[in-house]
Amino acid sequence: MATINENYLKLKAGYLFPEIARRVTTFTAANPDAPIIKLGIGDVTEPLPEACRTAMIAAVEDMGDRNRFKGYGPEQGYGWLREKIAATDFQARGCDIDADEIFISDGSKCDCGNILDIFGNDNTIAVTDPVYHVYVDTNVMAGHTGPANEDGKYEGLIYLPISAENDFTAEIPSDKVDLIYLCFPNNPTGAVATKAHLQAWVDYARQHGSIILFDAAYEAFITDPEIPHSIYEIEGARDCAIEFRSFSKNAGFTGTRCALTVVPKTLTVTASDGSTVDLHRLWNRRQSTKFNGVSYIVQRGAEAVYSPEGQAQTKALVSFYLENARIIREQLTAAGITVYGGVNAPYVWVKTPNGLSSWDFFDKLLNVCNVVGTPGSGFGAAGEGYFRISAFNSRDNVNVAMARITEKFG
Repeated sequence: MATINENYLKLKAGYLFPEIARRVTTFTAANPDAPIIKLGIGDVTEPLPEACRTAMIAAVEDMGDRNRFKGYGPEQGYGWLREKIAATDFQARGCDIDADEIFISDGSKCDCGNILDIFGNDNTIAVTDPVYHVYVDTNVMAGHTGPANEDGKYEGLIYLPISAENDFTAEIPSDKVDLIYLCFPNNPTGAVATKAHLQAWVDYARQHGSIILFDAAYEAFITDPEIPHSIYEIEGARDCAIEFRSFSKNAGFTGTRCALTVVPKTLTVTASDGSTVDLHRLWNRRQSTKFNGVSYIVQRGAEAVYSPEGQAQTKALVSFYLENARIIREQLTAAGITVYGGVNAPYVWVKTPNGLSSWDFFDKLLNVCNVVGTPGSGFGAAGEGYFRISAFNSRDNVNVAMARITEKFG
């Protein structure tokens, strides 16, 4: 008889966003004419930059010409894209990252989970609370945890609470941990990390032989020149950190799928027999075996991000969403609601008013304001009493949603 991976049975009853979808579906069935505005998931709404569209159209034409046709590409990504990424996103910021340390993929969410393939089952794993749930759930699926307790915390994970009291930046643990998930700008709180804070994490990781899994999917939204965009801006990070990035939010590739992971060649761990193992080699082996690469057409579109036109157009996209975040932040503040984030990030982290729970506030916004957001408790126990609002929507929808909310709660 076939058996299953019973680790999946330990997962909480519903992934956050399907539960949101279920409640919204129930509401719309009962209220089919309700003008719902969704400010929940981090999905973009604005069209792909023209430079990317033009490049992808040209790439489609390539596929219709025998002389320019492309079949299987390199699993690591085409060199012409990796070289532009290395030069523009890393070397221009003083980061010592080469093109062959960059792996093109179909999503940073995917890679944040897939990276566990090259790590053992006995690592001590630290996550923040609240946290992007993919970090937790993929470790549960991989068998790295025990069951969840009544607060939703999994046995075997070390939770590092983040709150307004510590500026939503976790304190360095006193004990040794092996794998550390960090996300800045942070999803869900919108917090950012100073260079000094990241340096403290790098120093800790180097001291303990730990690996930092650094999710920089929202780095394009950083406008403060003092805030690092990459972990590799920090001295020593090449020896202890893997970085994940995405074209989803800066260039609107959520439906097109392109991202990247950086694994420095200097990054090593010690095997059980005491030998030194190169993580770059292991990740390359994993990708070559389990991944066939991102399509040529999509990679040409991603390459266009680094053209002068592409740079201007993606910056305009980011500015558009940051203006949405400013409107959300200022309108809610004026209504007397306490908010965080939304300055160097596309998410506004809201303290639920009047002592409402996260899900009660969700239901009230849905039923009274016809606005959908994301309950903070869905990101972990420490997210209870908070609520995430996404700036990824049209300007009209953001303005209307804020008018509805401020009318009811102002």
